[in-house]
Amino acid sequence: MSVHDGHRQRMKERFYTGGLDGMKDHEVLEMLLFYCIPRRNTNEIAHRLLNEFKTLPRVFNATVKELEKVEGMGHNAATFISFVRQLDRFFDKEQINDEDIMGSMDKCYRYLVKRFIGRKNETVMLLCLDAKCMVLGCHIVGEGSINSAGVSIRKIVDIALSTNASSVILAHNHPSGIALPSPEDVQTTKRVATALHMVDVILNDHIVVADDDFVSILQSGLYKPEAVFQEI
Repeated sequence: MSVHDGHRQRMKERFYTGGLDGMKDHEVLEMLLFYCIPRRNTNEIAHRLLNEFKTLPRVFNATVKELEKVEGMGHNAATFISFVRQLDRFFDKEQINDEDIMGSMDKCYRYLVKRFIGRKNETVMLLCLDAKCMVLGCHIVGEGSINSAGVSIRKIVDIALSTNASSVILAHNHPSGIALPSPEDVQTTKRVATALHMVDVILNDHIVVADDDFVSILQSGLYKPEAVFQEI
């Protein structure tokens, strides 16, 4: 058994007894890399990753190509980190059933933010709710390049009507990492809200997601017509 083998076993025992609580960011990465880099000092690689990306969330949100550029990270290790991060999205979908009652705007926001984990292109989603704020479905209504995504107002209205939604929340991501609504985002909000209002569906909000952060266009005051938006 090598020195590294002994160190790895001690790290695993720490995890067995205390989980991730109390472990530093570089130790979390170090232990994760045990399983894709079998015979190297992953402590050094973990520190290089944090030096490059600054925080643990940014490491996990990096692309495979970005991760591969860090010394010691091969394609397999980069793919493994990306894979682990995206598992969170699918795990969360299992925890929140489509029949769950949201009950608050905050719960809706957290539900939607999880749906964008691992998405590198701009994607537009529509969360449909009934009169009791029960989830009727979360649908992708537009996908585009890393800088833009086409939004079909007709598609949004059709989905809202087909699910018999009383209200909806629109969400899209900014893969650039800045959750700041653009003037185009605000204009899209106005167009969607007006179209939905014509068929008696309320647009509760439109949020912009970046990594684990988001900005609510409703709460930011950029657009708040009382006749269209409602608080859950």
